[in-house]
Amino acid sequence: MKSPASFKKAAAWALPYWTRGQAGRETPQDLFRVLYFGWLLALTLKLLGSAWDVSWHFKWLRDDLAPPHLLNSAGTALAVALTLIHGYTGYGVDKAALRLIQWGTGIFLVAVPLDLINHRVNGLDITSWSPSHIMLYVGTFFMIAGVVRGWFMGAPPGRERTVVLGALLAFFLENVHFPEQHQEYGILSLGAWDNNATYAEQILLQFAADQMDRPVDRTMMAGFTLPVPDYLYPVYAVVAGLSVLVAARMLIGRFGAATLVAAGYVGFRTLIWPLLTFTGFPPSAVPFFLVVAGVLVDVAFLVRMPAARAVLGAVVVTAAAYGALVVQSAVMGPVYGALKGQEGLLGAPPPATSSAVWAGMGLLVVWLAIEWIAARRGLRPVTSPPPHVAAPATT
Repeated sequence: MKSPASFKKAAAWALPYWTRGQAGRETPQDLFRVLYFGWLLALTLKLLGSAWDVSWHFKWLRDDLAPPHLLNSAGTALAVALTLIHGYTGYGVDKAALRLIQWGTGIFLVAVPLDLINHRVNGLDITSWSPSHIMLYVGTFFMIAGVVRGWFMGAPPGRERTVVLGALLAFFLENVHFPEQHQEYGILSLGAWDNNATYAEQILLQFAADQMDRPVDRTMMAGFTLPVPDYLYPVYAVVAGLSVLVAARMLIGRFGAATLVAAGYVGFRTLIWPLLTFTGFPPSAVPFFLVVAGVLVDVAFLVRMPAARAVLGAVVVTAAAYGALVVQSAVMGPVYGALKGQEGLLGAPPPATSSAVWAGMGLLVVWLAIEWIAARRGLRPVTSPPPHVAAPATT
């Protein structure tokens, strides 16, 4: 625990910066780093809370004050504080970054009470794809987009800039992929039911059954665990998730960037899997196929012509993602089954391979848009000097 002297020293350092200013004002490097490392802490707390939250909701009846919600709320509180600091002082952001952060935070804060009301009216609100939940993701989407822009535009060149940018984009990928976790948990929970086991507490199962007006049977379990069409999982993963990897490769500007961003997110999911599973919470499928797709995104950027890169990349990356998803379903199932002592559990949601054409077309449209924006805005290399961060004082 910090001593009072440490708090006084920190306050003495921070208070001179608490002056009103317009976004884009020159920002000292030490202040810039403190602000964005604060964002890393806020997003980490939100990440840990959200990762625990999905598993919690597949085991326990919903509670507004559940520990995952409290952990996520701590991250949200810090994000709100940082948003207010940026908005009042104008430090660390340009106008575009500030607007994205403010709009994102505002949407998220509006979505929270709407979600609480929704649960009061509709009970469990079983799917993570409901309107109030989508508002939470959209708010976080714009919030992190603003943070990414602020860091991208203002961080001084060097390894730290690249590493933090990659971390922020991994947080961005996690938020975009988050609703897919319903199917990743759902497919294993349904598989457990088929193997005469359940992960959810009986009170949760009965509540869901009453909400569906039917007994606790397989039809009810399918409605609880996989309430959306099978094709939604792979199509959304390819169009939305892989678009993030394309943008990451474009922004970082180095071979391997897309792979490392995907591996960072998947690595986190892999690390928390045993922490959740072996403490009594339901297991989930882990989207290992994203790493395969990330490798192919990096390979696609070896093609120099933007339009050709987008066309060839969309075809190859979509095929790789669907192929890896099929392999994961076939190969990882016995691994998960052995770990849980229940042979035959599926290792990934149904790949719905007939949807690959539509997913590829969607990815192509977004990829072409990213290429067009990059050319129009003239995205600068990662090593170019930042526009509005002041150099440290020298004596």
